[in-house]
Amino acid sequence: MATKKKKDAFIVQAGILAAAGILCRIIGILYRSPLTSIIGDEGNGYYSAAYNFYTIILLVSSYSIPSAISKVIAGKLALKEYKNARRVFQCALLYVLVVGGIASLFTFFCAGFLVKENSAAVLRVFAPTIFLSGLLGVLRGYFQAHGTMMQTSVSQILEQILNAAVSIGAAWCFVSLAERESDTTRAVYGAVGSALGTGAGVLIALLFMFGVYLLNRKMINRRIKNDTEHKEDSFREIFGMIISMVTPIILSTFIYNFSTSLNQTIYTNILSELKGMAEAEIATMYGIFAGKAVVISNVPIALASAMSAAVIPAVASSFALGDKKQVREKIGEAVHTTMLIAVPAAVGLAVLAKPVTGLLFPQKASLDQAAMLLASISITVIFYSLSTITNGVLQAVGRVNLPVINAAVALGVQTLALVAMLLYTDMGLYALSAAMVVYSFLMCVLNQIAARRTLKYKQEFVKTFIKPFLAAVLMGISAYFVYEGVYYLLPVNAVSVAAAVLLAFFVYFAALMALGGVEEADLRRLPKGHMLAAIGKKCYLLRDPAYTKPASGKKEKGEERKQKRPAGQKERSGGKTAARRRREEQEETAPKAVRRAEGKRSAGPAEGSLPGGRRASGAGERSAPQRKRPGNEKTMPAGKRPARERSAPAGRRPVGGGGPAQEEYTAGERNRPQKKRRAGENNQTKEVQKAAAGRRSKAGKPQR
Repeated sequence: MATKKKKDAFIVQAGILAAAGILCRIIGILYRSPLTSIIGDEGNGYYSAAYNFYTIILLVSSYSIPSAISKVIAGKLALKEYKNARRVFQCALLYVLVVGGIASLFTFFCAGFLVKENSAAVLRVFAPTIFLSGLLGVLRGYFQAHGTMMQTSVSQILEQILNAAVSIGAAWCFVSLAERESDTTRAVYGAVGSALGTGAGVLIALLFMFGVYLLNRKMINRRIKNDTEHKEDSFREIFGMIISMVTPIILSTFIYNFSTSLNQTIYTNILSELKGMAEAEIATMYGIFAGKAVVISNVPIALASAMSAAVIPAVASSFALGDKKQVREKIGEAVHTTMLIAVPAAVGLAVLAKPVTGLLFPQKASLDQAAMLLASISITVIFYSLSTITNGVLQAVGRVNLPVINAAVALGVQTLALVAMLLYTDMGLYALSAAMVVYSFLMCVLNQIAARRTLKYKQEFVKTFIKPFLAAVLMGISAYFVYEGVYYLLPVNAVSVAAAVLLAFFVYFAALMALGGVEEADLRRLPKGHMLAAIGKKCYLLRDPAYTKPASGKKEKGEERKQKRPAGQKERSGGKTAARRRREEQEETAPKAVRRAEGKRSAGPAEGSLPGGRRASGAGERSAPQRKRPGNEKTMPAGKRPARERSAPAGRRPVGGGGPAQEEYTAGERNRPQKKRRAGENNQTKEVQKAAAGRRSKAGKPQR
């Protein structure tokens, strides 16, 4: 049981981090709606263009530090090398101080070369945030390596709350200052104010994580003091380990996320230089795609990001101990748990694209286009979720080069596809959607192949993909008709969406339980999963794990019977037990025995019998026929009684004892347990005396 709890611990921690991530995404969407109302689609486009390059620079400098640090420190903690774990932490801090500082200065002074003029001011505001994010990433990775995600989750929530508050407030203030300026100027000022909120959120999260580290400093120092058995690694070795681990992860993450910035650059340049579209119009159109459709689709992907962050230290610990079987089990659990959310999320976004977009971004001018874009990229939720987890798994086992190669191949293919669609078709923004689908699908497939070759891991398909998809299709159909019906009766979008989502939630999990796509243990890994498990049991939808077939393979029928056979029961031979064969033989001979008993009862006492059921010695004993003991195939002389008969109390007739007539037993009596049979034979009740019609025949009362 302890092993099972330990094995599922990373799923629970991932659930905590996923809940925080989804909450942060929801907060982000909720504040983006009033922010878009303040800065407009044009300001949203300037902000998105600057934010994409800010993300790339952050990835290169320090964003990948939590994953790399958690992987290295988790390996040290699994071997109880606490001193080396602290040294890794110290070296990581020094690394981000240098690299993060250089990246911040580069972003500030080179912003004009990276983005267009109107977006350059926004990117310069992001520059100090890069330096602070590096320090925050090291602290988060340190606690993630210890197997706890609570500190990271709380810091993310605090960061997002302050980000939302400062972004809206600063954007409103800056737009008010530029009230007499042109619409483009007001849009730029509003985007700059929104960028200030990002820096404020990172700062409050950094202060929180530093306070948590100070609270745990005594425990950390006590562990380090007790670590006297391991050799300390030199700082040179640790820096080499960090660089060798961080560099491939940075490259992989850079290429993995560079597709967004690359697509934006290609889209902007082709439309402006080859098709003559104005910069403001391009920014407005791209703001609809990146600021609305992509933002909504990223909400369910937060679960995959959290699962990847949790699976890296968990898999790294098991891999460091050489337990590859547990590594495969953890991968299977992570993928299955992620698909339980990603599959219905993708179907739900496709079916309710317009209602959801209208609820979060109610600008009617771009509502239809944003909804169509969201529906077109909804499938990427599944592909990105799978590729994110397999990315983390390959990094955890030290194969950090494989994600880099896979990302480079996928990026090259999707770039060629995007350029061709923009040049030779009029797809416009839908070319970005198609390129996004191509890239996420290729990353998913290539990473899955790499994981299978590296770890001999074979993904279970039916329970992980087919059953959730069937349940999600049923959920999507019910959600669509519920929304249309409620909106027809009460034309309020928020009420209709709430009713459709609530019903879809219960329909999906009810259908999934009925199809056998989820078990109680799977539900309990999810946030508030114990409530779903309790509802499933009460509705008789959740199958009992004791009677479900294992997913690993089929058991032989004989093996299943052997496992279900109670203790003490003999094995079957030829399909029938020996007791059953004896019962059938006795049932065939029972009528003759009953007639023989009736005849002896009318004939009176047998020759040579004495009062009390005792048999006289002499000729009568020698001529007495041999009789069978009840339930025993062996024969014994009629006058020879077993020890338990000779020791029977006076006045009580022993089981099988002699008497005026020989007792005969039916098949039902022979099959009784010994204690019940003895009690039934000793008690001379009315039921016992009904020999011909009842369960046994009684020869008659002894003569006195």
